[in-house]
Amino acid sequence: MSVQVWLVLKLMKSPFIAVIVAFSMLVTGAKAADVALLKPVAADIPYGDKERQKVDVYAPVAGQNLPVVFWIHGGGWQLGDKTSVQLKPQAFVEKGFVFVSTGYQLLPAVEMGAIFKDIAKSLAWVHANIAKHGGDPTRIFVMGHSAGAQLAALLCTDDRYLKAEGVPFSVLKGCVPVDGDTFDVPAIIETAETRLRVHGMPLPTNGHRQKFGNDPVKHRAYSAVTHVEKGKGIPPFLILHVADHPDNSMQAKRFETALKAAAVPVKVFGARDTNHVRMNDELGRAEDPSTVALFDFASDVLGK
Repeated sequence: MSVQVWLVLKLMKSPFIAVIVAFSMLVTGAKAADVALLKPVAADIPYGDKERQKVDVYAPVAGQNLPVVFWIHGGGWQLGDKTSVQLKPQAFVEKGFVFVSTGYQLLPAVEMGAIFKDIAKSLAWVHANIAKHGGDPTRIFVMGHSAGAQLAALLCTDDRYLKAEGVPFSVLKGCVPVDGDTFDVPAIIETAETRLRVHGMPLPTNGHRQKFGNDPVKHRAYSAVTHVEKGKGIPPFLILHVADHPDNSMQAKRFETALKAAAVPVKVFGARDTNHVRMNDELGRAEDPSTVALFDFASDVLGK
C-alpha cells in the first residue's frame, strides 16, 4: 500500500474528516457511484489526420446491433474536449447503447464551417465502423450540449453535410440538443446586441456575430431553423433547456415552432432548479428530470 493511500484511509477513520468528505459530496452533487466513471473501450480513434479529429467509444461488454449515441461536447466552439462526458456513457451503456464522444477542431484555429465538416466526418466514421463495437450504424442518436447542441441540430436538419460524407440521412433516429442558444443565429445576435445597445454597453468583439463569420448569409446558413422542411427525413427531436434561461428558452421555442410547422416530431423539456453547466453534469443521473425525459424519448423513437 502506498503512503498516500494509507494516509487517506487513516484520515477517513476520523469522524471529523468523514463529515467533511460527506458534506463536500453533498455540495458538489457527487455520489459514490459517480467516482468510478466508465472508461472507453477504445479511445483516441482517429477519423481524420488532425490532432482533435478523434473519437472515444464506450460500449457494453456484449451485444450487437445496439443503438448508438453520438455525443458532441460544448465549449463555445473554442474550448472543450471529447472527454467531457460526465455520467452519460455509464447511463447509456447500462441502457444498452453504444456511446461515442467526438472531438473536433476549434475556433480560432479553423473557421466555423470546418467544425461542421468535422462533425459530419466523425459521424461518417461511426456509420462505417461502429458495428465493430456492437453498434447499429442505422440507429444513431445525435446529442450535444451548448455549442454541441447547435452542431447536433444543424447536422440533423441540414442534410448536405452528411451527404458530402456519403452517409444517408435515414440513419439518424433522434436528435437531442441540450441547452443551446443558436438554433437561430441571427435571432441570438440581435437579442444579445440589442440588450447591450439599449443599456449603453459596448458590443462584443468575440460574440456570435464574429464566431459565425460576421456575414448574414452564413448566419442563416448555420442556423438549424433555416433548414427545417417537410419531407427531408429530419429525425424526431427532444430539445432540452434550462427553464429560467430567457435566451435558451426562446431559442428552444423558436426551433420547436419551426419543427412543428414541418411536421417533424418534437418534444421540449424545460428543466427547473438547474443551470447551464449543472444540467449537462447531471444528465445521466437516474433521478434527474432531464434524464427521465431523455430516456422516455429514446424509448418512444426506438419503440422499446
